[in-house]
Amino acid sequence: MSRGRTGRLPSTITIDGPAASGKSTIGCLLADELEYIYLDTGVMYRAVTWAAIEREIAIEDEAAVTELARRLRIDIHRPTPAAGGPENDGRQVTVLADGQDVTWQIRRPEVDRGVSPVSAYAGVRAALTQQQRRLGEQGRIVMVGRDIGTIVLPGADLKIYLDATLEQRAGRRHREILARGEPADYCQVLDAVRRRDEIDSSRALAPLQPADDAIIVDSTLLTVEQVMDEVRTLIETWDQDRVEIAPLR
Repeated sequence: MSRGRTGRLPSTITIDGPAASGKSTIGCLLADELEYIYLDTGVMYRAVTWAAIEREIAIEDEAAVTELARRLRIDIHRPTPAAGGPENDGRQVTVLADGQDVTWQIRRPEVDRGVSPVSAYAGVRAALTQQQRRLGEQGRIVMVGRDIGTIVLPGADLKIYLDATLEQRAGRRHREILARGEPADYCQVLDAVRRRDEIDSSRALAPLQPADDAIIVDSTLLTVEQVMDEVRTLIETWDQDRVEIAPLR
């Protein structure tokens, strides 16, 4: 993407989609390329889920989990190595929960199993949505999640819905777990992703679905670079045929 581009760039970009569709990878790369803030809202729900497990709060206790979400301080920064760890451990962001680096802890299987019900709790979503919306309103941001274009930032300049087949997404998640040196069974991962899809798509509050004005990109047969090429094209042509173009906020 040309830095010298004369047209306007969308100031708020949302990328929604199901589990393991590549949202985080594409969102992070795009934010780096545009020099925008990158926010994967899913890590906030994962941080709450991790904290509940660590503090022995039952995931089924909606009131207790909601209160935890209201009190838990979640900070998200550009990638920084863990204390005593390698300089580059593959993280896309650094996630802190009450000051503790939980970047990889929130990717554990027990968090995978608990995050969908936690993210369906109205109080949890309300607590985290306000923070997400405040960040989004500052502009120059790529925000990734499941309801960003529909609920969090319905007025975003450019909305992308990234999708892929269930099998392809399960394969990606399986390889991701193995790459971290953790054991994983593909069939179990497939079942977990399928259950996540069912929960996310059927929940009464903010179900997973493309925004009416979102552009759907199917990444099933595409490499990361090919998806990025499609996204770059969407951004390059974003302001064509627009009568009014809002300046960057």
